[in-house]
Amino acid sequence: MQQLVIIGGDAAGMSAASQVRRMQPELGITVFERGSYTSYAACGIPYYVAGLVEDKGRLIARTPETFRKKFRINTLMHHEVLAIYPDKQRILVRDLDTGRDLSEPYDQLLIATGAQAVTTGFDGEQCDNVHQVSTLVHAEAMARALAGETIRKVVIVGGGYIGIEMAEALHLRGLEVSMVHRGPQVMATMDPDMGSFISEALRQSGIKLHLETALEGFVQEKGKVTGVLTSQGVFPADMVILGLGVRPTSRLAREAGIALGPKDSIRVNELQQTEQENIWAAGDCAQSFHLVSRRPVHIALGTVANRQGRVAGINLGGGYATFPGVVGTSIVKFMDTECSRTGLSERELKRLGWHYVQAVIEDHTMPRYYPGSSVMHVKVLAEKGSGKLLGVQIVGGPGAAKRIDTAAIALHAGMDLDTFINVDLSYAPPFSGVWDPIVTAAKQAIKEV
Repeated sequence: MQQLVIIGGDAAGMSAASQVRRMQPELGITVFERGSYTSYAACGIPYYVAGLVEDKGRLIARTPETFRKKFRINTLMHHEVLAIYPDKQRILVRDLDTGRDLSEPYDQLLIATGAQAVTTGFDGEQCDNVHQVSTLVHAEAMARALAGETIRKVVIVGGGYIGIEMAEALHLRGLEVSMVHRGPQVMATMDPDMGSFISEALRQSGIKLHLETALEGFVQEKGKVTGVLTSQGVFPADMVILGLGVRPTSRLAREAGIALGPKDSIRVNELQQTEQENIWAAGDCAQSFHLVSRRPVHIALGTVANRQGRVAGINLGGGYATFPGVVGTSIVKFMDTECSRTGLSERELKRLGWHYVQAVIEDHTMPRYYPGSSVMHVKVLAEKGSGKLLGVQIVGGPGAAKRIDTAAIALHAGMDLDTFINVDLSYAPPFSGVWDPIVTAAKQAIKEV
């Protein structure tokens, strides 16, 4: 019997496994997962910590037992793959419960090892009250600490997506939250002029925001971190949250001689094949293709991981599918302030050397006369000369950020501003003005083309 082996039991790995099983009922499928959970919503961790999701089990889509019994996928937990041997078509696996090493053969291998949290490298990071936010085990540790200890002051290091979401979660729990961020504004994936609106929203809610502040270490006492040492002094802390981003977990691929791409993500083609025969990769460990810049990129998002896993699964199951690429769409909120972005930012356009025009407008989510209307800011970037849409960023009140999906579809379609302005969008006062704010920004930008 042919054997498919999958390294990693989360979004991409289990999406692929499920897809293969539907297409190949008799194929042998084995998944090795070093952790304790499969197919869980890591994006839901801040909301579990906040108490908005009371039962962590609601974050788990399917358990290992479900995969084993219902789908006949041999899911082995607490098994860490130590090495891949492409010439022998075997992997070396360690059973973390027993310490026993196993040599396992494969006919096809899918690497779905995900991404790992960026670490600081400073002594003290290993202390119990310093937390990462990338796994359900991390979420459990934070929830236990918040339930069982006297925690008043929390310092969050990093003002990206995780930092923003955790600031909201801990603010909702009534804690005193400080955020340390090395950039001039939070949300570095957006341009500073748009990030400034989010920074202001944090401050208005009582978050102590320290911008252009570098982490320099931790102050420790009796095995606990009691303060975060920065370029602007020491900030007292009962708990520290690290939100410094993630990097692809690609060591196994590199050591096996498999080619890597941007940020050491695993290089794959549109089918999710690596350059090594019979080895595939999908999810946060793998590269994507950016449809606007036309360059390979690494974007670690659950949406991308699930889609890549599905494509890999269809191909491994004997079908044919391609993953065309991404436009870098993302969304996050802090309390009533929502932000989203898609396409390229000014920083990215400058790095590419592209000539562009821009427009930044202030508008409202609904007509001003309609109850609940809130202010929103929209930034549109387009190519100078052609007017081709290159990127959109949004910050605003409830109902603002999800509009980014309209721009994402326009980028996938390669629209220019003139085409985008004339798209037949819906209108009614409870949802939008007669000119949607994104279209209004596009109308402004076209004047500069």
